[in-house]
Amino acid sequence: MSIKDEVLKQLEENKGEYISGGQLATNLNVSRNSIWKAIKTLEKDGYSINAIPNKGYCLEPDNDILSPQSIEQYLNYPLDLSVYKTITSTNTVLKEKAEQSAPHGTVLIATEQTLGRGRMGKKFYSPSNTGLYISILVRPDIPADQALFLTTSAAVATAKAIEDVSHKKADIKWVNDIYIEGKKVCGILTEAAFNIETSKLDYAIVGIGINVCPPEGGFPEDISEIATAIFEKSSDAVNKRSILVGHLLNYFMEYYESFDKRAYLDEYISRSMIIGQPISVLSNGTSRNALALEIDKECHLKVRYEDGSEEWLNSGEVSTKIQK
Repeated sequence: MSIKDEVLKQLEENKGEYISGGQLATNLNVSRNSIWKAIKTLEKDGYSINAIPNKGYCLEPDNDILSPQSIEQYLNYPLDLSVYKTITSTNTVLKEKAEQSAPHGTVLIATEQTLGRGRMGKKFYSPSNTGLYISILVRPDIPADQALFLTTSAAVATAKAIEDVSHKKADIKWVNDIYIEGKKVCGILTEAAFNIETSKLDYAIVGIGINVCPPEGGFPEDISEIATAIFEKSSDAVNKRSILVGHLLNYFMEYYESFDKRAYLDEYISRSMIIGQPISVLSNGTSRNALALEIDKECHLKVRYEDGSEEWLNSGEVSTKIQK
C-alpha cells in the first residue's frame, strides 16, 4: 500500500477528527514531509482535508469518495478491494482477472458501468454516481448445481445491508431481485466457470447492482415504473455507501464461510414478495399466468397454472413477472 493510501486509511478511520502530521508520520514510520506530500495528493484527488497548525489534519465528515480505505473500516474479512469510478462491467473485468488466477476474495466496486449486464443478456442500467456495482470472486469447493445458493445468499446479504443503512424493508423477488416498496432497487447476476474433471465450480462471480439514489432527471422511461433507489436524494446517502458495501460483504462472506449450513435460507424464503401472488412465468419466449405457491429448500419455486397443473421452477429456466 502506498503512503498516500496509508494516510487515507488513517484519515478515514478518524473522519471528522484531527490527527497530527507527527502522529501520522510515527504511525506509518515515514517523514512528516512524506505525509504532507500525501495530503496534497489526496486534495488533488478531491478529498476535503482541513489542516490547522499544531493540530493536524482532518478529513471533512461529508467527504463521500468511495475507496478501499473508506470501506475496509467496516469489513470483518480480509478481502482484496478495488474501486473504480467507471468500468465496462465489474463482472466482465473480474472474469478476466479470475482467468488470470486472481485469488478468492477479490472484489471490484464501481460507481458507473458502461456495459452493465443483467440476467438473460439484458442491459443493466448503471449510471454515474447514483449506484453501486459490486462483483465478488469466490472459488468454492461445491458442485455446479449449487451455484444458485451463491445468488440467494447474496440476495439476503444485500437486503440486510440495505435495511442497515436505510431502515426500509427490503423484499426479494425470486430469484435474484431486491425490492423496496414494490419497486426494484437491486439485481444480482452470478456467473461461474465449470471444471469438467471435478464436476465442480472452478470459480464464481457474484455481481450486485444497487440503485443508491435516483439519477438526475429520473430513471429511463422503460424502467421508470418499476425501478427505485434506496435514498430519495444524494444528500441522504452521504457516508452511507461505504457502510452499505462493508455490511453487504460481511453478510455475504459470513454465509459463504458456512455455506453447507445455508443459514440464510429461511430468511430468503420469508423475504419473498411473490408467494401467494399472481405472476407471469416467462420461458422460451412464452408467458403463462400462474400463482406462486412456495419456495423449497433448494430455492425452487412451485407455481400453479390457470389449468390447475403445478410445476417446480428452476431459476435457470425461467423469469417471473408479478402481475398488476
